[in-house]
Amino acid sequence: MVKKEISKSVLKRLPGYVAYLKAMPNTGSPYISATALANALGMGEVQVRKDLAMVSDGGRPKIGYLRETLIEDIEQFLGYDNTTDAVMIGAGKLGQALLDYVGFSEYGLNILAAFDIAPKANKTEEGKPIFHMDMLESFCKENKVIMGIITVPAAHAQEVCNRLIKCGIKAVWNFAPVHLDVPDNILVQNENMATSLAVLSMHLQAQMKEKK
Repeated sequence: MVKKEISKSVLKRLPGYVAYLKAMPNTGSPYISATALANALGMGEVQVRKDLAMVSDGGRPKIGYLRETLIEDIEQFLGYDNTTDAVMIGAGKLGQALLDYVGFSEYGLNILAAFDIAPKANKTEEGKPIFHMDMLESFCKENKVIMGIITVPAAHAQEVCNRLIKCGIKAVWNFAPVHLDVPDNILVQNENMATSLAVLSMHLQAQMKEKK
């Protein structure tokens, strides 16, 4: 199907659909409806139906979607079948943990190497290379890298981001708790752990009050 413009909120929901569909037992029906998926995830049926219609035209009235085909449609829409090479800046504990996480390959992400201003090792436990920052520009150019992952302290994140952009990076996955100023043509996805924790805490407090 023709790829449609899609909002960030929809993009954030789609991986959840894939995760649930893949976790379903193979002993049941090979089909699933938008209603069943919505009920399983505690979401609105109308919203789920709209989301699925944007990424797949395989739904059939009173039958639903063939589960395996729906998984393929969503993953193709999200680009999981197209591997993106990336570099990571910051080889601390968080950086090395992400670098060694093998699950990224399922989502089309291949982290080639990490770079650090003062590497404590030349590779991770899983064998991924760690280089000094002096090698960043030449590595990105030689490997035509277009995505950078930032796991440095907030005080250095903007400087690192600027350097990545000069290396030809087009997308940045930012784990530093700071806003990055970038040109309009550069994509930035922020992973703010403090914000996520605040949301969880608020929901937890609300649930505890309801139980009292």
